[in-house]
Amino acid sequence: MRNARTRILAGLAILAMIGAACASNSTTSAQGPGGASSGLCASIDTSGTDALARICSSGTLRVATDPKYAPQSSFDVQSQTWEGFDVDVATEIAQRLGVKPELLPEKWGVITAGSWNDRWDVSVGSMTDTLDREKLFYFTPAYYYTPAAISVAADNTTITGPGDLTGKTVCVGVATTYQDYVEGTLKLGAGAPPFDFQIHGANLQTYETDTDALDNLALGDGVRCDAAISAQQTIQAYIDDGGKIKLTGDPLYYEPLSIAFDKKDPSDAQSLSQAVGKIVDDMHADGTLSSLSKKWYSGVDWTVTSASKGSTSASPSA
Repeated sequence: MRNARTRILAGLAILAMIGAACASNSTTSAQGPGGASSGLCASIDTSGTDALARICSSGTLRVATDPKYAPQSSFDVQSQTWEGFDVDVATEIAQRLGVKPELLPEKWGVITAGSWNDRWDVSVGSMTDTLDREKLFYFTPAYYYTPAAISVAADNTTITGPGDLTGKTVCVGVATTYQDYVEGTLKLGAGAPPFDFQIHGANLQTYETDTDALDNLALGDGVRCDAAISAQQTIQAYIDDGGKIKLTGDPLYYEPLSIAFDKKDPSDAQSLSQAVGKIVDDMHADGTLSSLSKKWYSGVDWTVTSASKGSTSASPSA
């Protein structure tokens, strides 16, 4: 899932400026000099050696996410701040733990490869639970849902659905479920609705992020891409920002999105995963996730299970 925004110039500047902003743009929770003194961490024995004890002791939750994946997560070069649905979710989770979030810009392919080697604690980046990824990660319950959608250039009149993509160049972000879908290898985890592979004989072109794929599609019909696949929310945000593309056809499949923890974390992340899973459940129950979804997705609640069962509009705000 991934904004047109100030595209190329912002892209060149973003990584150079982002490091200094990461530490300064963190929401701070009440905490003592040696770590957390509020939230869940107030009840955690910080002498333990697992990841939850370590985070509570340090007072910081290191969050890997994508700086070019609006409206989920993006870094604003002018204001030097992070913003987006995933950013707000990560901040809320850190607050409920009783620590501060430290947002780290990481490449999606690196995050999904696993074996993070203690470079960060968690991925709050709209990761889909797949059977292959379950070998690498602990997943929380889904915190929201998204339809995978096809986009084409705004002036395209020949592609109306997946059946028109045979022999066409389809652009996607690397190491995404969209790449797996085009390759015919996608196996979603438990709770995902069934789907069929509807694209056959397409030429796959991958880019570092979904936004890069959409940028190349927007260069013109067939210039580099005939179509691009991403989350419907991401494509719509790109269009709303002035991107010269459009949605076409019905969603290809629906995916539950979860928060991920490295199974090879040297500090053992299972207890941390369970704690954050409980926080996700609480955020569903008290309406926090629903409110954040409506904030970032034009009044639409993508956090309800009906969003993954055939509705392209989910639940609109009252």
